[in-house]
Amino acid sequence: MVIDRSGLAEFLRRRRAALQPEDVGLPRGRRRRTSGLRREEVAALCHMSTDYYARLERARGPQPSEQMIASIAQGLHLGLDERDHLFRLAGHTPPVRGADSEHISPGLLRILDRLHDTPAEIVTELGETLRQTPLGVALTGDLTAWTGPARSIGYRWFTDPATRRLYAPEDHPFLGRMFVSGLRGVATLRGPGSRAAHYVDLLLARSEEFREVWDRHEVGVRPDEVKRFVHPGVGRLELTCQSLLDPDGPHLLLVYTAVPGSESHEKLRLLSVVGAQSVG
Repeated sequence: MVIDRSGLAEFLRRRRAALQPEDVGLPRGRRRRTSGLRREEVAALCHMSTDYYARLERARGPQPSEQMIASIAQGLHLGLDERDHLFRLAGHTPPVRGADSEHISPGLLRILDRLHDTPAEIVTELGETLRQTPLGVALTGDLTAWTGPARSIGYRWFTDPATRRLYAPEDHPFLGRMFVSGLRGVATLRGPGSRAAHYVDLLLARSEEFREVWDRHEVGVRPDEVKRFVHPGVGRLELTCQSLLDPDGPHLLLVYTAVPGSESHEKLRLLSVVGAQSVG
Protein backbone atom coordinates (compact mmCIF):
# COMPACT_ATOMS: atom_id res chain seq x y z
CA MET A 1 0.00 0.00 0.00
CA VAL A 2 1.16 3.56 -0.80
CA ILE A 3 0.90 6.43 1.64
CA ASP A 4 -1.68 9.10 0.81
CA ARG A 5 0.11 12.10 2.26
CA SER A 6 -2.52 14.71 1.49
CA GLY A 7 -5.36 12.46 2.63
CA LEU A 8 -3.50 11.61 5.82
CA ALA A 9 -2.77 15.26 6.54
CA GLU A 10 -6.37 16.32 6.00
CA PHE A 11 -7.74 13.48 8.13
CA LEU A 12 -5.42 14.36 11.00
CA ARG A 13 -6.35 18.04 10.85
CA ARG A 14 -10.07 17.24 10.83
CA ARG A 15 -9.85 14.82 13.71
CA ARG A 16 -7.76 17.24 15.78
CA ALA A 17 -10.26 20.05 15.17
CA ALA A 18 -13.14 17.79 16.23
CA LEU A 19 -11.62 17.00 19.64
CA GLN A 20 -12.11 19.35 22.58
CA PRO A 21 -9.73 19.47 25.58
CA GLU A 22 -12.38 18.04 27.89
CA ASP A 23 -12.79 15.08 25.51
CA VAL A 24 -9.28 13.92 26.37
CA GLY A 25 -9.06 15.01 30.00
CA LEU A 26 -7.25 18.32 29.41
CA PRO A 27 -8.18 21.71 30.90
CA ARG A 28 -9.62 24.20 28.41
CA GLY A 29 -7.98 27.30 29.84
CA ARG A 30 -9.08 30.91 29.31
CA ARG A 31 -6.90 31.91 26.36
CA ARG A 32 -7.76 29.10 23.97
CA ARG A 33 -8.51 30.41 20.49
CA THR A 34 -8.57 27.21 18.45
CA SER A 35 -11.85 25.28 18.33
CA GLY A 36 -10.14 21.91 18.76
CA LEU A 37 -6.90 20.64 20.22
CA ARG A 38 -3.56 22.26 19.60
CA ARG A 39 -0.89 20.35 17.70
CA GLU A 40 1.32 20.17 20.78
CA GLU A 41 -1.55 18.67 22.77
CA VAL A 42 -2.16 15.95 20.20
CA ALA A 43 1.56 15.25 19.95
CA ALA A 44 1.73 14.76 23.73
CA LEU A 45 -1.27 12.44 23.64
CA CYS A 46 0.42 10.43 20.88
CA HIS A 47 3.81 10.35 22.64
CA MET A 48 5.73 12.08 19.84
CA SER A 49 7.35 15.43 19.19
CA THR A 50 5.24 18.36 18.09
CA ASP A 51 7.53 18.86 15.09
CA TYR A 52 7.01 15.28 13.90
CA TYR A 53 3.24 15.49 14.23
CA ALA A 54 3.14 18.92 12.55
CA ARG A 55 5.01 17.55 9.54
CA LEU A 56 2.39 14.83 9.13
CA GLU A 57 -0.37 17.45 9.11
CA ARG A 58 1.58 19.34 6.45
CA ALA A 59 1.98 16.21 4.29
CA ARG A 60 5.74 16.15 4.86
CA GLY A 61 8.33 13.91 6.44
CA PRO A 62 8.96 10.15 6.22
CA GLN A 63 6.24 7.53 6.17
CA PRO A 64 5.16 6.90 9.79
CA SER A 65 5.61 3.37 11.11
CA GLU A 66 2.74 1.12 12.10
CA GLN A 67 3.60 1.69 15.76
CA MET A 68 3.45 5.45 15.25
CA ILE A 69 0.10 5.25 13.47
CA ALA A 70 -1.30 3.07 16.27
CA SER A 71 -0.18 5.68 18.79
CA ILE A 72 -1.80 8.47 16.78
CA ALA A 73 -5.04 6.51 16.48
CA GLN A 74 -5.13 6.07 20.25
CA GLY A 75 -4.14 9.65 20.98
CA LEU A 76 -6.91 10.99 18.73
CA HIS A 77 -9.46 8.65 20.37
CA LEU A 78 -10.36 7.04 17.06
CA GLY A 79 -12.92 4.28 16.72
CA LEU A 80 -11.91 1.05 14.96
CA ASP A 81 -13.23 2.11 11.56
CA GLU A 82 -11.39 5.43 11.86
CA ARG A 83 -8.25 3.65 13.03
CA ASP A 84 -8.33 1.30 10.04
CA HIS A 85 -8.85 4.26 7.69
CA LEU A 86 -5.84 6.01 9.23
CA PHE A 87 -3.65 2.94 8.70
CA ARG A 88 -4.64 2.74 5.03
CA LEU A 89 -3.98 6.45 4.49
CA ALA A 90 -0.51 5.93 5.97
CA GLY A 91 0.16 3.02 3.60
CA HIS A 92 -0.22 0.19 6.12
CA THR A 93 -2.55 -2.76 6.51
CA PRO A 94 -4.84 -2.24 9.53
CA PRO A 95 -4.23 -4.50 12.54
CA VAL A 96 -6.43 -7.54 12.96
CA ARG A 97 -9.45 -6.92 15.16
CA GLY A 98 -10.36 -9.29 17.97
CA ALA A 99 -9.19 -10.48 21.37
CA ASP A 100 -5.55 -9.45 20.82
CA SER A 101 -6.41 -5.90 19.80
CA GLU A 102 -4.84 -3.25 22.02
CA HIS A 103 -6.77 -0.35 20.55
CA ILE A 104 -8.90 1.12 23.33
CA SER A 105 -12.35 2.33 22.36
CA PRO A 106 -13.00 6.10 22.55
CA GLY A 107 -15.79 5.57 25.07
CA LEU A 108 -13.55 3.74 27.52
CA LEU A 109 -10.83 6.36 27.09
CA ARG A 110 -13.28 9.18 27.78
CA ILE A 111 -14.23 7.57 31.09
CA LEU A 112 -10.58 7.01 32.06
CA ASP A 113 -9.68 10.60 31.17
CA ARG A 114 -12.22 11.88 33.70
CA LEU A 115 -10.91 9.84 36.62
CA HIS A 116 -8.29 12.37 37.67
CA ASP A 117 -8.55 11.68 41.40
CA THR A 118 -9.04 7.91 41.22
CA PRO A 119 -6.69 4.96 40.68
CA ALA A 120 -7.86 3.24 37.50
CA GLU A 121 -6.47 1.18 34.65
CA ILE A 122 -7.55 -0.39 31.38
CA VAL A 123 -6.47 -4.02 31.01
CA THR A 124 -6.72 -6.82 28.48
CA GLU A 125 -8.27 -10.21 29.20
CA LEU A 126 -4.75 -11.43 30.06
CA GLY A 127 -4.23 -8.74 32.70
CA GLU A 128 -1.98 -6.56 30.54
CA THR A 129 -2.27 -2.90 31.55
CA LEU A 130 -2.76 -0.60 28.56
CA ARG A 131 -3.49 2.70 30.31
CA GLN A 132 -3.46 4.06 33.86
CA THR A 133 -4.56 7.24 35.55
CA PRO A 134 -1.80 9.19 37.33
CA LEU A 135 -3.12 7.99 40.71
CA GLY A 136 -3.16 4.46 39.33
CA VAL A 137 0.56 4.81 38.57
CA ALA A 138 1.11 6.19 42.07
CA LEU A 139 -0.62 3.15 43.55
CA THR A 140 1.02 0.33 41.61
CA GLY A 141 3.81 1.89 39.55
CA ASP A 142 3.84 2.20 35.76
CA LEU A 143 2.49 -1.18 34.68
CA THR A 144 2.51 -0.18 31.01
CA ALA A 145 6.31 -0.29 30.95
CA TRP A 146 6.47 -4.09 30.96
CA THR A 147 7.19 -5.92 27.71
CA GLY A 148 6.64 -9.44 26.41
CA PRO A 149 4.80 -12.01 28.56
CA ALA A 150 5.70 -9.98 31.68
CA ARG A 151 3.05 -7.46 30.63
CA SER A 152 0.51 -9.90 32.11
CA ILE A 153 0.17 -9.63 35.89
CA GLY A 154 -0.70 -13.33 36.02
CA TYR A 155 2.62 -14.14 34.36
CA ARG A 156 4.54 -11.77 36.63
CA TRP A 157 2.89 -13.26 39.70
CA PHE A 158 4.74 -16.53 39.18
CA THR A 159 7.98 -15.19 37.68
CA ASP A 160 8.73 -11.87 39.45
CA PRO A 161 8.64 -11.92 43.26
CA ALA A 162 8.47 -8.12 43.40
CA THR A 163 4.95 -8.24 41.95
CA ARG A 164 3.61 -9.74 45.18
CA ARG A 165 4.98 -7.02 47.44
CA LEU A 166 2.10 -4.69 46.59
CA TYR A 167 -0.50 -7.16 47.83
CA ALA A 168 -1.35 -8.25 51.37
CA PRO A 169 0.50 -11.53 52.14
CA GLU A 170 -2.67 -13.24 53.40
CA ASP A 171 -4.20 -12.78 49.93
CA HIS A 172 -1.32 -14.35 47.99
CA PRO A 173 -2.67 -17.94 47.85
CA PHE A 174 -6.08 -16.78 46.64
CA LEU A 175 -4.61 -14.40 44.07
CA GLY A 176 -2.43 -17.19 42.66
CA ARG A 177 -5.51 -19.40 42.25
CA MET A 178 -7.44 -16.52 40.66
CA PHE A 179 -4.72 -15.77 38.10
CA VAL A 180 -4.38 -19.43 37.13
CA SER A 181 -8.14 -19.86 36.86
CA GLY A 182 -8.43 -16.77 34.68
CA LEU A 183 -5.59 -17.86 32.41
CA ARG A 184 -7.14 -21.31 32.05
CA GLY A 185 -10.43 -19.78 31.01
CA VAL A 186 -8.86 -17.49 28.40
CA ALA A 187 -6.60 -20.25 27.05
CA THR A 188 -9.59 -22.57 26.64
CA LEU A 189 -11.66 -19.81 25.01
CA ARG A 190 -8.94 -18.71 22.56
CA GLY A 191 -7.55 -22.18 21.90
CA PRO A 192 -4.14 -23.58 20.90
CA GLY A 193 -1.82 -21.07 19.29
CA SER A 194 -3.23 -18.16 21.29
CA ARG A 195 -1.10 -15.92 23.48
CA ALA A 196 -2.89 -17.31 26.50
CA ALA A 197 -1.87 -20.85 25.55
CA HIS A 198 1.69 -19.64 25.01
CA TYR A 199 1.75 -18.08 28.49
CA VAL A 200 0.53 -21.36 29.96
CA ASP A 201 3.39 -23.24 28.30
CA LEU A 202 5.94 -20.72 29.55
CA LEU A 203 4.66 -20.82 33.11
CA LEU A 204 4.47 -24.61 33.19
CA ALA A 205 8.14 -24.67 32.25
CA ARG A 206 9.21 -21.93 34.68
CA SER A 207 7.16 -22.19 37.87
CA GLU A 208 6.60 -25.19 40.12
CA GLU A 209 3.98 -23.24 42.03
CA PHE A 210 2.09 -22.54 38.81
CA ARG A 211 2.21 -26.22 37.89
CA GLU A 212 0.76 -27.19 41.27
CA VAL A 213 -2.14 -24.74 41.01
CA TRP A 214 -2.69 -25.55 37.33
CA ASP A 215 -3.12 -29.23 38.16
CA ARG A 216 -6.14 -28.40 40.33
CA HIS A 217 -8.14 -27.52 37.19
CA GLU A 218 -9.98 -24.72 38.98
CA VAL A 219 -12.19 -22.44 36.90
CA GLY A 220 -14.40 -19.51 37.77
CA VAL A 221 -12.32 -18.17 40.68
CA ARG A 222 -13.57 -14.60 40.77
CA PRO A 223 -11.70 -11.62 42.25
CA ASP A 224 -12.82 -10.27 45.62
CA GLU A 225 -14.51 -6.89 45.52
CA VAL A 226 -12.08 -5.52 48.11
CA LYS A 227 -8.39 -5.57 47.24
CA ARG A 228 -5.71 -5.09 49.90
CA PHE A 229 -2.58 -3.27 48.78
CA VAL A 230 0.65 -2.74 50.72
CA HIS A 231 2.11 0.48 49.35
CA PRO A 232 5.78 1.26 50.15
CA GLY A 233 4.96 4.89 50.87
CA VAL A 234 1.57 5.01 52.58
CA GLY A 235 1.20 1.47 53.86
CA ARG A 236 -1.84 -0.78 53.72
CA LEU A 237 -4.92 0.24 51.73
CA GLU A 238 -8.24 -1.55 51.33
CA LEU A 239 -9.83 -0.52 48.05
CA THR A 240 -13.04 -1.57 46.35
CA CYS A 241 -12.48 -2.59 42.73
CA GLN A 242 -15.27 -2.01 40.24
CA SER A 243 -14.89 -3.25 36.68
CA LEU A 244 -16.49 -2.08 33.45
CA LEU A 245 -16.35 -4.32 30.39
CA ASP A 246 -16.08 -2.53 27.08
CA PRO A 247 -19.03 -3.77 24.98
CA ASP A 248 -17.10 -3.03 21.79
CA GLY A 249 -13.82 -4.71 22.71
CA PRO A 250 -11.95 -7.17 24.93
CA HIS A 251 -10.87 -4.64 27.53
CA LEU A 252 -11.80 -3.95 31.15
CA LEU A 253 -11.73 -0.66 33.01
CA LEU A 254 -10.78 -1.26 36.65
CA VAL A 255 -11.53 1.53 39.14
CA TYR A 256 -10.28 1.49 42.73
CA THR A 257 -12.08 3.50 45.41
CA ALA A 258 -11.98 3.75 49.22
CA VAL A 259 -14.84 4.17 51.66
CA PRO A 260 -15.17 7.92 52.42
CA GLY A 261 -13.80 8.78 55.82
CA SER A 262 -11.82 5.55 56.10
CA GLU A 263 -8.10 5.32 56.75
CA SER A 264 -7.60 4.05 53.19
CA HIS A 265 -9.46 7.10 51.86
CA GLU A 266 -7.06 9.41 53.68
CA LYS A 267 -4.10 7.41 52.38
CA LEU A 268 -5.36 7.77 48.81
CA ARG A 269 -5.52 11.53 49.30
CA LEU A 270 -1.94 11.45 50.57
CA LEU A 271 -0.91 9.30 47.63
CA SER A 272 -2.34 11.85 45.21
CA VAL A 273 0.12 14.35 46.67
CA VAL A 274 3.12 12.05 47.00
CA GLY A 275 2.63 10.59 43.54
CA ALA A 276 4.55 7.70 42.06
CA GLN A 277 7.90 8.70 43.54
CA SER A 278 7.54 6.27 46.46
CA VAL A 279 6.60 3.19 44.44
CA GLY A 280 9.49 0.71 44.39
